[in-house]
Amino acid sequence: MRLRMLACPVAALALLLGLSGAVLAADPVYPSSSRFGFVPPSDMAPSKRFSGFERIEGGATVSVVELPPNAFAELETNFTDENLKAQGFVVSNRQAIKVAGDVDAVLFSGEQPGGDAAGTPTIRKWLLLVGDPTVTGIIIAQTTPEAETDETMVSMLKGIHIRPALTLEQQVAALPFRIADTAGFRPVRVLAGNSVLLTQGPKDQMLALEQPILVLAQAVQPPPTAEQRDAFARAALYSNQTMKDFVLERSQSYRQNGVDWHEIVARAVDVPSSAPVVVSQTIRFAPDGYLRALGVVRADQRGETLSRFREVIDSVQLR
Repeated sequence: MRLRMLACPVAALALLLGLSGAVLAADPVYPSSSRFGFVPPSDMAPSKRFSGFERIEGGATVSVVELPPNAFAELETNFTDENLKAQGFVVSNRQAIKVAGDVDAVLFSGEQPGGDAAGTPTIRKWLLLVGDPTVTGIIIAQTTPEAETDETMVSMLKGIHIRPALTLEQQVAALPFRIADTAGFRPVRVLAGNSVLLTQGPKDQMLALEQPILVLAQAVQPPPTAEQRDAFARAALYSNQTMKDFVLERSQSYRQNGVDWHEIVARAVDVPSSAPVVVSQTIRFAPDGYLRALGVVRADQRGETLSRFREVIDSVQLR
């Protein structure tokens, strides 16, 4: 009874001021290191697999991608119904809206048709393109039939919050892994909340691979089977569009401290500079994902750099 008596005046005051919604509204939840926050339904929580949210019982996800502010205009032009359909998203409606006060955004809604396999359901899908003056956002929401209502998902997207940019230290601290030994490298950029770019040297912006770089990325998809790992690792390496003319020095799977790994060391040519480089790719497999490390150094600077790449990778601890 005492608690009820104390609570009543607060509720009454909120009603009198016309601010009950603001007083009682839930605080936004921000995915790891993201600038975009949301008030998700009670059955959705921040994902441990990617930047966004997922339904606890499965069947619904909201993924968040951040891009530079100048990307908004180009994406708005390129996100035609035809282009999106080619990517499996059949748009039924698009709407120019304002979010987070007075920020321009476009909300697309539609479906991702079921596959050819029997029983594959059609997925309800939404895409919110956000053009804040300081950041562009691509938010993709999707749900299987009856997992979440259209109203719930649209309300979550339209209720987006945008916070100021995080410091590099805050972004690194929010990564899904911790680097215990940087071996002389330092972080210069965090991408998508699950990847970090490190370098060794004084420059943050590098041209023609003036300094060695190392990228650590926590993957969002399930890992391949043991039989598929070698082919998977080679395909991942060859997919890099900034390098060509790969020549493998070694490619091997191994087990260390109870964990399965795959490592490739190769020579290649850096496309922008035409400089010969050495590439080290190490993948650490886990039951629900994998960590991929890609290190690149000019061939004339390889020296102890490859061993330093390995020192950093071996020190990574998953959170």
